[in-house]
Amino acid sequence: MIVFDLECRTGGHRFEGWFGSSEDFASQQARGYVACPECGSADVIKAPMAPNLARKGNQLPSGPVAASPAPPATAPMAKGPMPPEAAEMMRALATIQAEALKQSRWVGESFAEQSRAMHYGERDAEAIHGQATLEEAKELHEEGIEVSPLLFPVAPPGEAN
Repeated sequence: MIVFDLECRTGGHRFEGWFGSSEDFASQQARGYVACPECGSADVIKAPMAPNLARKGNQLPSGPVAASPAPPATAPMAKGPMPPEAAEMMRALATIQAEALKQSRWVGESFAEQSRAMHYGERDAEAIHGQATLEEAKELHEEGIEVSPLLFPVAPPGEAN
């Protein structure tokens, strides 16, 4: 996953977006899926950002390293620091999602097809996760098929860092 700093050219609002790749961002932007969370404008561009460079293998710290560091309790938000309670809630939600995904199977872009097959009894039901367009998700909802978006981005197997 790639995190981009984005800027709304209409109101100058800055926010971040998570994408599978630069091409994924460009594709979503072209289809009008990227919008400012504050004013809803689709006139959004990548904002300048500082690179995050990893250390070389021979420069890694010598002590134990946490597997996935928790976000700081005062992570910046659009209108000020995140309250400690909100940061703790986000950490808890991320942990719950990670545990749920361990019990779920990745089906990639066939998510809508697989969900329909289970709903209509064409295959055994199981917990799955994958990718669906906004239109596919709306169609599933209209058919009475219960799906929900993941709260935090997930890299498809084989594409994680």
